[in-house]
Order: sequence, then structure tokens, then C-alpha cells
Amino acid sequence: MNDLAKVKPTHTQRAAFVYIRQSSPNQVEYNRESTARQHALVEKARELGWAKQQVTVIDEDLGVSGSGFAERSGFARMAAEVALGHVGIVLALEVSRVARNNADWYRLFDLCSITETLVGDSDGIYHPALFNDRLVLGLKGIMAEAELHVLRARLEGGIRNKATRGELRRGLPVGFVWGEKDGEVRFDPDESVVSTIHTVFSKFAELGSARQVWLWFHSEGLTFPLRSSMKSAIRWVAATYHTIHRVLTNPVYAGAYFYGRSHCERYVDDKGRLRKRTRLLPMAEWSVLLLEHHPSYIDWATFQSNQARLDSNVHPGPHQAGGAVREGAALLQGLATCGKCGRRLHTHYTGRNAVPGYHCAGQDIVSRRDVYCLNVGGVQIDQAVVEAFLKARRWKPHSLPYSKSKRTTMRPSVSGASRWSVLATKPSVPSVNTVPWSPNVTLTEMWRRMVPHPEIGATRILYPT
Repeated sequence: MNDLAKVKPTHTQRAAFVYIRQSSPNQVEYNRESTARQHALVEKARELGWAKQQVTVIDEDLGVSGSGFAERSGFARMAAEVALGHVGIVLALEVSRVARNNADWYRLFDLCSITETLVGDSDGIYHPALFNDRLVLGLKGIMAEAELHVLRARLEGGIRNKATRGELRRGLPVGFVWGEKDGEVRFDPDESVVSTIHTVFSKFAELGSARQVWLWFHSEGLTFPLRSSMKSAIRWVAATYHTIHRVLTNPVYAGAYFYGRSHCERYVDDKGRLRKRTRLLPMAEWSVLLLEHHPSYIDWATFQSNQARLDSNVHPGPHQAGGAVREGAALLQGLATCGKCGRRLHTHYTGRNAVPGYHCAGQDIVSRRDVYCLNVGGVQIDQAVVEAFLKARRWKPHSLPYSKSKRTTMRPSVSGASRWSVLATKPSVPSVNTVPWSPNVTLTEMWRRMVPHPEIGATRILYPT
């Protein structure tokens, strides 16, 4: 059938829509010839019998992908007008520009077949209500979606192959620059930038917390280098917690080259629309991980120990022990659990001397009142734990920090962190089996590093009966 014979007066009495779309903003900016060709379809609509005032150009989707994940206001507007029977023909340079996924493709052409709306491109005019034309449109839709898949597979395959060799150039964190050779990574030539990054790792080794490192930068009035892209210049700004944390958790600083640590997955939202989201993968599932790829600020073993230390600093949940060492004299803060419900015990201090105590956040109803299932003083418990610990480590009795024969005082630690250290007198004549005693040691740190011993076991405060 001749294409012009498909155009009936019932079609020309309605509007003609010219749908214009390009997949990315770069195509809109640099491939302007394609945009001009699509705008020329207005003249084709006039040649087919539509008046100029009847032609509507839909260009809201310029720079928006047609894969189905991005919201296309222009496509939604056109589909609504077709469903209302206001459109006589839909024109596009190639019908594949209408949609790159079969869901949008068949939804539009089903509406066109119901409302007797024509579809036209550079190859001809199609009537979706006719079997042969609908067959051709279906094949074109399948080929359009397959073309997108083939192009993406080729590009991703080349990228992955280059990343496997460690030669794929991407953005580097501040402190590194790309060299002249393939995959070559060098330290930043600015010594002040390199010195600042070294300071972050050295202070973390001293303070043991990303937040403490950030507070130290603020207390010293130091700025931090920032670079928005590889081509932009270094800017010195005030350090933020997230900046410090990103430096400590980035394996590039440990000399590693990685690729594929995130995964893009599809899902259907509450409105039934197809969406994408990115999931971070564990290190064991990364596609590429090359150790000792380039010069590093720290070695890989230090990086792994830093990650373990950062993980232990996370505030624990109700049934989890651990967390960063906090201020205060309580020895078992973050370590002791309730013997009744298994919750982690909270620490409190009472009186003018700030006597430590432990309580469980779980509440029971007793005599129509909510009470803690455990609330106990901490002095005797800490004393028993220290004695059991030092006995297991074979310390002399007279070197106990809580011994009646020695006076124990509290003062801030030398490191400046917001924790308290217990000062004890070192024995005058050390025994052969005595572990060396530090003149400034934090008992909580000492307890965390303790080797498990059968005489001590788990730290669990039983509910009194």
C-alpha cells in the first residue's frame, strides 16, 4: 500500500506530533546535525497534509535515555494525547527514538492501533492497526532493544578488559596523579598534598578514630586538599569528617587498583515504574583488585587493620558488643552484656566522684512501673575483672591498678583523646613471668587486646536472683 494512501482525512483533522530525542546531553551539545534533521520532520508533516499550526514538536526528552529507567515527560505527554484520540500521526527520524524498551514501545503502539494513529519515520508510514505494519514495527522494536544491548556489551567488555590490566584511567583520589605510561599512577607532585595525606594515616594510627582525626585537624587549624576532577586545580578547604573517612577507606591509598565494587540492579518502585539503584559489593566480589599496583601511602596489611578498627568504632546495636573507646572510668563500657536478656549494658556515673555503674536498657513492668532489668554498681565488677585479667596474664598482685596497697589516680591521656587512662606504679623488681607494665595504659584497651583465657571467659553480668 502507498504511504500516502494510508493518510486519511480522519488523520489530517487531528494534530501531528514530531517526537525529538537524543540519548545524552553530550549528543545534544556535539551532534547538532541530528537535532536539525529531526526538526526537519515538521516539513514532512506539512507535505503529508497537515497545516503548520497542527504540527506539535515534542522535544522535552532531549538528552534523556529511552531505555525505560529515566522519566520522559515528553513521551508521557505524547502517549496521553494519543490515548485521547487527539493525534493523527507520530513522526520520528527513526522509530527506535520513540523507545529503547519493549514496555514503552508496545504500550504506545497499542494505543495508536486503538485510536487509528499513524506512525512515520524516514523509511515510511505505518498503521499499527494493520497486521503487516504492526509486524514491521514489532521487529524494529526488538532490533532497537537488541542494538542497545549489543552496544553496551561491547563497551563494557572493552572497559572490563582494560581494567583487568590496571590500565583503565578513571578519577584518582587526591594525592595521586596519572603518569605517562599505561596504568601508571604517581604521587601528587605537590609535597604539601602528600604530607597532608600522610598526616591523616599517622594521626589515625595514634588516635584510632576518624572523628578524632577530623577534630585534630580542626583544633590545629589545618586545611585539606580538594579536587573536583582530575583536570581541576587543588583547592584547600576545611577538612570534613566524610573527607577524612573517605581517605581512610579508599584502597587506592594502599596501592590497590580496583574495578567493579558496585552493582547496578533494577527494581519496580511503589508506583510500578522501573528503577535502577547501585549496591556496594563486599571486597571479595569486586571484579578487579590488583594489589601493589602503584606507590602507596600505607601497605595493604595496615589498610585492612584500619578497616577492622573503623568497623569496631561503629556504634553497636542492642545485642552487639564493641564500639569505640569512650570517655569515663568504667572498664567494661561497650563490652558487658546483660545475663537475662543479652542486651549490651549501658554505662552511667553517679555522685560527686562519678562512681561507674551499669544498667540494661531492657525494661520490665514491676508493680505497674517500668524498671531496668539490671542496674548494678561497677566498682566491684571492674575490680573483679581486673584481678582476673591480671591473674591470667600473670602479673604480680601488688601491681594491680585497683589494689588497696596502691593509689590509683585518673587524668587525661597523653595522646589528647577524650578518654581517661589509669596510672599505676610499675613493680620495682620485675619477675621473669611478669608482662611489662606501661606507665600510661588504658584498661579498656588492655581488656580489648587480651588473649582469650579459660579462667576469664566472656564478660557477662548475671541478673541477681
